[in-house]
Amino acid sequence: MIVVGAGTAGCLAAKTTAEAGLKVCLVERKRREEIGEKICGDALGEHHLKTLGLEKPQGGELEKRIEGIKIFSPDSETVFTIKHEDFVGYLLNRRLFGQWLLRKTLDKGTILLDSTLCLEPTVEKGCVTGISTRDLRTGKTVQVKGKVVADASGFMGVVRRKLPEEMGIETEIANEDVEACYREIRQLKQEAEETKFCEIYLNQEVTPGGYTWIFNKSSARVNVGLGICMRGSFPNPKEQAYRYILTKPMFEGSLLLNGGAWYDPTRRPLDNMVGNGVAILGDAASLVNPIHGGGIGPSMLSGFYAGKTIVEALEKDDVSQNALWPYNCRYMETYGTKQAGLDVFRMLLIGSRDEELSYGMKYELLKEEDVLKAGLGDEFHLDISDKARRVFKGLRRLGFLNRLRLTATMMKQVRAHYKVYPKTSKDFEKWRLKTESMFREARRKIID
Repeated sequence: MIVVGAGTAGCLAAKTTAEAGLKVCLVERKRREEIGEKICGDALGEHHLKTLGLEKPQGGELEKRIEGIKIFSPDSETVFTIKHEDFVGYLLNRRLFGQWLLRKTLDKGTILLDSTLCLEPTVEKGCVTGISTRDLRTGKTVQVKGKVVADASGFMGVVRRKLPEEMGIETEIANEDVEACYREIRQLKQEAEETKFCEIYLNQEVTPGGYTWIFNKSSARVNVGLGICMRGSFPNPKEQAYRYILTKPMFEGSLLLNGGAWYDPTRRPLDNMVGNGVAILGDAASLVNPIHGGGIGPSMLSGFYAGKTIVEALEKDDVSQNALWPYNCRYMETYGTKQAGLDVFRMLLIGSRDEELSYGMKYELLKEEDVLKAGLGDEFHLDISDKARRVFKGLRRLGFLNRLRLTATMMKQVRAHYKVYPKTSKDFEKWRLKTESMFREARRKIID
């Protein structure tokens, strides 16, 4: 097996297959000592470690425990505090955590080719049989052969983007489903007062279609950044950060430790993540939570599920799309259904004005428990008070109320649709067409 990318998805896929006795080659463009470094929010839910059967690392990988999330309305007058075991977790030292995962897979016998760039997949008779690579130290091109290739190369999806159309895997992601992000790690002059909760700020002027995050780490350091939906003409994320966020009093006199920009696919998962001899994992398969942008947990899950499926397929000496299909089913039955429902909720946030969101949170059109249930991927039922109806009628903002009701209904419909994800590829096309129809309707009614 060949795994492209030594991030969280790639390391879990390599570890899962290597410990089953397979020969695994992990290909990574970074140098070994740089693996784990990434522009990221650095947050991981504790429940993901439990699901994967991983012990808590003890070597500084987990910098700080977090108890939940605080969500600030655009006018900052209302704050929702979201507490639940699914939102309890850790802020990571991203490099140390990445190195910890890497050691786990190398200890199982995985071969690492670092400083090696994957150029494209090798496709023979409709099946992926390896990859073409370039050694970044020598410049030499090397062909690597394997029975299965797992693309865990992140947002760039270097294998996925060059697959033939007949594979039935989406090769391109629409800009409107991507957030342009900018993030900095800063050393504050003193520890922030409230540090147990991750903070998320909604504001369409600052972050159209996205949000700002302020995650306080240990030793008065903070992970601060923002994401902006790449829909239409969107502002520069770094400029927005320096204009609106880093001018806050808490950052006065702070020291920039590092910063950078990247892209986050915030949408439902790829409808299909497997082809003959190939599986798509992590960010390459758009496995990022559409609301809070967290991708570490679902990436690790995808690596585990894909690895388990690949082991089963190779035991039968069958790496066809049908043999790898259970990976689709495993992911959709767990995180994928939740993720698809949240994609609908994301459309509500994109299509709402700041005053609508502020009033909606203030007068409890949308309550903390509704946001919690939505964040968990559960159904939520709007219980709107007469006071809220009168307020919104007087403000002539009933359109937001109607979109909110429609969002709840469509989230329920999408979840029901994903719960009947096809067990084989034979029934997939019919399911895919209905999926596209549902999300087109959601965009038309909620955003447009």
